[in-house]
Amino acid sequence: MTGQAKPRTRRKTTNGAAGTPLLRPLNPVRRRTEEVVERIAAQITEGRLPAGARLPTEQAMMAAMGVSRTVVREAIAALRARGLVTTRQGAGAFVNSEPDQQPYAIDPDGLGSLGSVIEILELRTAVEMEAAAIASERATAAQIRAIAKAAATFSRAIANGDRAVKEDFDFHFAIAVATQNARFVGFLEFLGGLIIPRQSIRTFDGKVELQKRYLESVEKEHQVIVNAISARSPRKARDAMRRHLLNGKERYKQLSVEPVQ
Repeated sequence: MTGQAKPRTRRKTTNGAAGTPLLRPLNPVRRRTEEVVERIAAQITEGRLPAGARLPTEQAMMAAMGVSRTVVREAIAALRARGLVTTRQGAGAFVNSEPDQQPYAIDPDGLGSLGSVIEILELRTAVEMEAAAIASERATAAQIRAIAKAAATFSRAIANGDRAVKEDFDFHFAIAVATQNARFVGFLEFLGGLIIPRQSIRTFDGKVELQKRYLESVEKEHQVIVNAISARSPRKARDAMRRHLLNGKERYKQLSVEPVQ
């Protein structure tokens, strides 16, 4: 996760030069987020998006590539994790001007295995346990309602048969916001959709009932966390978040040693 970034070779191009245009429709076969990441990364490494350049707006990328806002945001989060872009509140995303100054990064390309997913869950456990405890002490009434609303939105999504990746992230993000500590918010923004294991690996593809049982367990654990934060109990909130993430870790460990039926 650490190390010096490789120097980027830049070459100037014109509109008519060889290369892949950024704003064009995506190949419908490949995963949306991965192709957006690869396309923007290529623009950066080949010099068509120079250091400090502002990336197109979310709306421009959505319209030109034919993808959702969620896909664009997940792609930007992955690029930020690689150290290729930075984001500025209210201003958008920019090509990193200091690529060599990256003390920490998570390469999304390395998150396709159960082992790497478990490592991320362990990292999250260390941070999010305390986030839940702090949120139980500091959250405003409106922030507690936002956490409960995020949990309810997750429940509706899985009831409709959705994988609920975004809704799962939004629940944890609402707790980070409720800490009233921008560092917790920044941590989840840095990881983005990478914190949700089923975003990185396709364990449940074609296994609807298994996924349904898994998500129903997650739903119950979310509600325990909501109740603990609403009760203003740091101990209960910390324990509830710890159980939730440890349970997730154990569920994925089990999947790694037993064939999925």
